[in-house]
Amino acid sequence: MIKLNSRTIQNEELFYGHKACGGCGESLAIRLAMKILGERTFAALPAGCMSAVSFVYPNMAFTNNAIITPFASTGAVASGMAAGLEALGIKDTHTVGFAGDGGTADIGLQALSGAIDRNDQIIYFCNDNEAYMNTGIQKSGLTPYGTKTTTSPAGKNLPGSVTMKKNMFEIVAAHDIAYAATASVGYLEDFMRKVQKAKDTKGTSYIHILAPCPTGWGYPTEITVSLAKAAVDTGLWYLAEYENGEFTLNRNPKEFVPVEDYLMKQSRFKHLKENDIEVIKAHRDKKWNMMRRKWNTK
Repeated sequence: MIKLNSRTIQNEELFYGHKACGGCGESLAIRLAMKILGERTFAALPAGCMSAVSFVYPNMAFTNNAIITPFASTGAVASGMAAGLEALGIKDTHTVGFAGDGGTADIGLQALSGAIDRNDQIIYFCNDNEAYMNTGIQKSGLTPYGTKTTTSPAGKNLPGSVTMKKNMFEIVAAHDIAYAATASVGYLEDFMRKVQKAKDTKGTSYIHILAPCPTGWGYPTEITVSLAKAAVDTGLWYLAEYENGEFTLNRNPKEFVPVEDYLMKQSRFKHLKENDIEVIKAHRDKKWNMMRRKWNTK
């Protein structure tokens, strides 16, 4: 298999001309995924940033077949598309869902669970920017502790969000899915490798991508990729895979970069006090202790 990188990936653009904010991590992830999946891809996108910026007639950003689904139905619509293609005898295609964190971990969880349970031949991408960005930056089930959003305000008595991110990757893996992975737009070769792996998998695949949002996170547009890399290097995001009933950590740093370097570059975390940061570190360390004990490492 050819190693996918900037030199070997195809030049043809299948997702371009969108109206997303400068520095949008989601649009970068979709652009690269489409280059790997190819033009014979059928995509389902729920209400969210990517459907809002990609389906602006007459400047459609997708050159392949794509449809906007009801907010809760990405998994169900993608499953129906795959079934329809099979019934029509149309071969050599891929069916994908591109949904955000709210459309995946909250309102879309039931439809995704059903698709995995049926082992439908789809690839589901969760573009996780850690809040409902399209509708005004509201908290989702994947918003981290301490995040200031319009529905989790920070003040004298509250640090912002008081809950941790759902363990969405492990929730998906608990279905004994054919293939699941986490990724980050800060480690693009790792992401591209996982898209290719999902493309080659028989059955349902799921890729959960950390995709920074300069508007909702509050940072300069030019640091999206470096910030996504820092999330991994601080241990606040991890790169892993699940297949054949086993978890594998793809990156296992001996030491973490200080979390303050990552958090303080974002206005959504500027209010955090020292004790709030200690809560975040403690949660990170507990998670990594579990992963290092129970998961395979590379």
